[in-house]
Amino acid sequence: MAGDFSLCCSLPLEAAQPLHERVPTQDERGRPLSDFMMLFPGLRELAKPDLIEKANVIQSVLREFKDVVFADLNIQLNLLWVSVRPTPGVILDIATCMKFHVPEARLVGHK
Repeated sequence: MAGDFSLCCSLPLEAAQPLHERVPTQDERGRPLSDFMMLFPGLRELAKPDLIEKANVIQSVLREFKDVVFADLNIQLNLLWVSVRPTPGVILDIATCMKFHVPEARLVGHK
């Protein structure tokens, strides 16, 4: 079963709530969530059609994982924040799949 979430995209001039105010900390049952980040070097330099296409690919990858609860793509920072249910191996599974579809993607802060 695929994940049911919406990918938020933050553009440089948008006045969005700070990420720490939008990121869920618990799932629907009150269990804590895990978070990770991925960098996408060069994302903000893409032409608008290429940026939209890349965002669609990122969203389609994330939708393949039922444990994804929240995702925010900050275009200015070239950064994707993802909140997941803490299932063993899910972060590496998502990162590996993302890297397959978006080769320049880099997992941040994980061994």
